[in-house]
Amino acid sequence: MGRVSECTPLLNWLGPSPTAEIPRIFNWTGTLSDAQQNASKQMVSAVNDGKDLLVWAVCGAGKTEVLFEGIYEALLDNKRVCLAAPRTDVILELSPRLKKVFPDTPITTQYGGSEDRHTYGQLVLSTTHQLYRYQDAFDVMIIDEVDAFPYSYDPSLKWAVEKARKAQSSTIYLTATPDRVTQRQCAKEQRPFIQIPARYHRHPIPLPKFLWCGLWKKSLQKNRIPTPLKKWTALKLLHSKQALIFFPTVELMEKSLPLFQEMNPLIESVHSEDPERKEKVMSMRNGDIPILLTTTILERGVTIPNIDVAVLGAEEKIFTESALVQIAGRVGRSADHPQGDIVFFHYGRTGEMVRSLLHIDNMNKEARKRGLLHER
Repeated sequence: MGRVSECTPLLNWLGPSPTAEIPRIFNWTGTLSDAQQNASKQMVSAVNDGKDLLVWAVCGAGKTEVLFEGIYEALLDNKRVCLAAPRTDVILELSPRLKKVFPDTPITTQYGGSEDRHTYGQLVLSTTHQLYRYQDAFDVMIIDEVDAFPYSYDPSLKWAVEKARKAQSSTIYLTATPDRVTQRQCAKEQRPFIQIPARYHRHPIPLPKFLWCGLWKKSLQKNRIPTPLKKWTALKLLHSKQALIFFPTVELMEKSLPLFQEMNPLIESVHSEDPERKEKVMSMRNGDIPILLTTTILERGVTIPNIDVAVLGAEEKIFTESALVQIAGRVGRSADHPQGDIVFFHYGRTGEMVRSLLHIDNMNKEARKRGLLHER
C-alpha cells in the first residue's frame, strides 16, 4: 500500500466481486509420485470441504506440483485462490510456472512495487505483506513456507492472512520444517496434516555430518581458515565440485572472503543486501562460481543440481533446527545427483544440530517404511 499514516483514508470495497470465466485449460502433464498423489488428493478434499490442511513435505519433495489439482478444482468451482509466501523471490519464481499451468486464468502477482497491484486476479500470487490489502477475498488460501521469516515471527502477518480469507474458506499450510509445537500437534493427531517424507526422485535425503573445528572465530581473527574447513574446501576445488558455505553473520563472511579467494579467486560471497545477489546466484547456477559463501539468505529457494554444503559455526543461535534442515535440503535435490556432502563445522554440538539430524533421519525412515524410497 506504500507509505500510510494515521490520516490516510483506506477504502474497502463492499460491492459484488468481479466475475471470472471458468478456466478451460489445465496445462500440466507431469506425473506425481505416490506420496505426492496422496497429498494432492487430500488437498482437493480440503478445498472441496472448506477445511484446513497442513502439508509437511521434505525439501525437494515437489510440493508445488502437489498444489496444481487442488487449485484447478477450486477455479472450476469459481473460487478465488491466493498462494502466498513470505519472500518475494518465491512469488517471482512461482508466477511463470502458475501462468503456464493455468494460461486462461486471470493471475496477478503481488509484491512491493508490483505492476499488478491494481488488477483483479482469480488466482493471486502474493507476499504475505501484500495481504494487508485484502479483506474477505479468498475462498482458498495457500501459505507456502509458514515457518519462514518474517511470517513465523510477525503476528500481524498471520492476522493479515485471516483477514484476507473468507469466513467459509480453506487454508492450506505448506512447510518442510514445522516448529516443535506443530510437530507435537501432528504427532498427537490434533490437526489435519499430510506428510510427504520422500523426495520425488525416491532417494533418501543425505544426512549431515558433524565435524569439530575448534576455536574457528579465533582462526578467522588471525586471518586463517579453520583447518578442517580449509581441507574440505580444497577437496571440493580439487574435484571441481560446487559448494555453498554458510556463515552465521555477514561480518564473519566478508572477513573470510579474501582468505578463500587466495584458494581460488573465483570464490564469491552473497547476503541479503548484496546488490549483485541475483547475478551471483545465477552465476552459481551456471557453474561460473566454484564456491559461494553465504548467510542464511540461501537456506531456501535456491536449487543447484549438484552441490555440497558446509556450515561454519553450526552451534551459533541463528542455525536453528529449521534452518539446518533447510540448509541440508540444498543437497541431493536432482534426480541425476541425489547424493551429496553436508557438513556442520562446529565448536560444540547443540540441541538444534542434533534435532535437525534426527528430523532428516526420521523422514528417511518414514519414507522407507512406506516404500517410498528406491531399495538399494
